[in-house]
Amino acid sequence: MKASSRAIVLAAVTVLSWSTVATAFKIALASMGVAPMIFVSVFAAFVVHALWMTLSRSWGELRRLSPRLWARFALLGLIAPVSYYFVLFEAYDHLPAQIAQPINYTWPIILSVLIAVIDRRPVPAAGYIGMAVSLAGVALISLGGGVDGSVSLTGISLAFASALLWALYWIVNDSLKSAVSETTSLFLTFFFGTLYLALWSLFRPLGPVDFNGLMAGCYIGIFEMGLPFICFGIALRTTDNPALVNQLCYLAPFLSLLFVAIFVGETIMPSTYVGLTLIVGGIICNRYFTARSRRVGNTSASS
Repeated sequence: MKASSRAIVLAAVTVLSWSTVATAFKIALASMGVAPMIFVSVFAAFVVHALWMTLSRSWGELRRLSPRLWARFALLGLIAPVSYYFVLFEAYDHLPAQIAQPINYTWPIILSVLIAVIDRRPVPAAGYIGMAVSLAGVALISLGGGVDGSVSLTGISLAFASALLWALYWIVNDSLKSAVSETTSLFLTFFFGTLYLALWSLFRPLGPVDFNGLMAGCYIGIFEMGLPFICFGIALRTTDNPALVNQLCYLAPFLSLLFVAIFVGETIMPSTYVGLTLIVGGIICNRYFTARSRRVGNTSASS
């Protein structure tokens, strides 16, 4: 198989994996609480990344890490998986999946704002249009209220907080890209995440976990936190069209609604489809015009 074809297959595996996790979240939450759910899933993901470290022969890289890098990965593990997934799972516990998932998906918009603030780089005017379109989609989904017409403001706040935490994770993670490989970065993130959760469980019991909850938690760890990150990273490194690989990921939230409707039994509201389309459209618009503005700026600076 050609490298470009293999990259598309790996991207498809990533999309299908992420498309199913909203369903898995709701199934797991039906049989256990947030605390045991995050512990099981993060530990399962840690095992996946440890196995990948072995297969990719990356263990030697750990010996070259400075104490400062270990400290930064300790911070990264606290942001995600620990804080991020606690907040995200709580959001799913308060909201229908068709509302929690699209709001969480606004993290690229929040990331653009944070980068503009941190780098002191103004967002182009057209970028604000993309943000406004995405926020309009969020408002439409929230006002739709799901099947029963009501919506939890706490749940919406948690979903936005999860998007903020994920954006912060990518900012910190991006600053470490030149120091270690992506494989080692993911392993260390989940190593510290597992360590924090293990220490936390010593002081606060996790609660009971039945077989269905255990299987759902393991599924989340493998197909949300583990396998798709590995596949997506390989796809980006081996493809000759990284833009296509990135764009394929926009299919995930739409497929997710299909799985939520089939396996969770939620009746997907028309406002959810329209709102999600606006969110994704706004993200694409923001990314396009922001990237275009930076290219123009770089050209002007070099001339």
